[in-house]
Amino acid sequence: MSAKSDTSPADGARIEFVRAVTRFAPSPTGDLHLGNVRTALFNLLLARSSGGRFVLRIEDTDADRSREAHAAGLLEDLRWLGIDWDAGPDREDERGPYRQSERAGVYAEHFAALQRQGLVYPCFCSPLELDLARRAQLAAGRPPRYAGTCRDLSPEQQARKRAQGIAPSWRFRVPSGRRIEFHDFVHGPQSFLSDDIGDFVVRRADGSAAFFFSNAVDDASMGITHVLRGEDHLANTPRQLLILEALGLPAPAYGHVSLLVGPDGAPLSKRHGATSVRELRERGFTPGAILNLLFRLGHSSPEHGFLTLEEMARAFDPRHLGRSPARFDEQQLRVWQKEAVHRMSLADARRWLATALPRDLDEHSAEAFLQAVLPNVVLPEDAREWVAIVFGPAPVPSEEDARLVRDAGADFFAAAAQAAERSGNDLSAIAAAARAQSGRKGAALYMPLRVALTGRTHGPELAPLLRAMPAHAVRERLARFASSSASKSTDAA
Repeated sequence: MSAKSDTSPADGARIEFVRAVTRFAPSPTGDLHLGNVRTALFNLLLARSSGGRFVLRIEDTDADRSREAHAAGLLEDLRWLGIDWDAGPDREDERGPYRQSERAGVYAEHFAALQRQGLVYPCFCSPLELDLARRAQLAAGRPPRYAGTCRDLSPEQQARKRAQGIAPSWRFRVPSGRRIEFHDFVHGPQSFLSDDIGDFVVRRADGSAAFFFSNAVDDASMGITHVLRGEDHLANTPRQLLILEALGLPAPAYGHVSLLVGPDGAPLSKRHGATSVRELRERGFTPGAILNLLFRLGHSSPEHGFLTLEEMARAFDPRHLGRSPARFDEQQLRVWQKEAVHRMSLADARRWLATALPRDLDEHSAEAFLQAVLPNVVLPEDAREWVAIVFGPAPVPSEEDARLVRDAGADFFAAAAQAAERSGNDLSAIAAAARAQSGRKGAALYMPLRVALTGRTHGPELAPLLRAMPAHAVRERLARFASSSASKSTDAA
């Protein structure tokens, strides 16, 4: 590599976003988290907005931490979100396979090329030795880097180490006195001194390819033109440029998006609430709500309304990716969730609330209930309260609300109950009868009816709630207050 990298643009004007080939390359070591989802989303949108391709690669070379269940979960979560890929573990093509655990032959070939050039050497340092060296450097105020302990071991010294049963890892010889420069299409020009990097592992002691090596080789082999990833990988880029240059492979353009933090500015964690797709999905958040929020975290857009993925792709501009940390706030997610719920068809809403609704609910009651509660519901847990009110036992008003029932009087409820007997669950007929008996109107008319029927002074529109409620329940809930003794009994409520 020259003093300035020729494989990654140093001038921002040279980076183009036409037919970009992007990738999302998760490691299957846990659940898919929001930061990962945003990275996947931005890569998908960059590919779609430029007429390019989006690749999914599973980076599972770390056998100790990778799990097939996690890999399956990643794919399931991405599909649920609507993030689709053109090539991946289930859509193999000539550039695959797309699981790193199946690419050992590719890595062996390129590793051998580095060996032939004398650019790698075996390292016999134990984890404890490396940790002690790192602590010593930090204590001395120096940045931690590999001290080169095994860099110049003779063949005889290496043989003695092997005779002791020590399986070495292999490190890349970072050239000294070099400056590695590239243009990050989010953060702008970047410059690193090779002397600050230190020799890094490209092959683990068990023979598997390490991240710096396999990640760079795969990007080149799979034709990736633009790598958009979290800014925690920014310092990895000069290492990967060195590897690509040594192997004569093309380097992609790199961009590093800001990290997600909580409302308090601290790294996003469990204490900020749900942070994985699985958790949000189980709580009832919708894909559209999640994606609309993430689209705007670290990416500015003049589009302020609810967008489909296709609309996001048309509005996405990598030049509008921010450099400052992006703050995730669940309250903002709930705003988008409310919009997503309002856009649901009744059929979609019934599927979404399936676990909250009674199993034997008929179509007419389900439709009426959904029409009533959807304007008031953000998550399924919000609907469960109203399922209990509408389809469960008659609710008991609070002491304060009971006064409204008592003030309306027994005759008021007797007239209302008789109207319910005649007309079924027709709120207009019930209210007309109560009005004729009492002369009440407005809130003085409807509030006692609402409290008697739902036990609440507020909530969804009452008329559709009554259409969903069993006919006998409406009549019985009104009739229980249709005698003086019953009305007085609300004092004890």
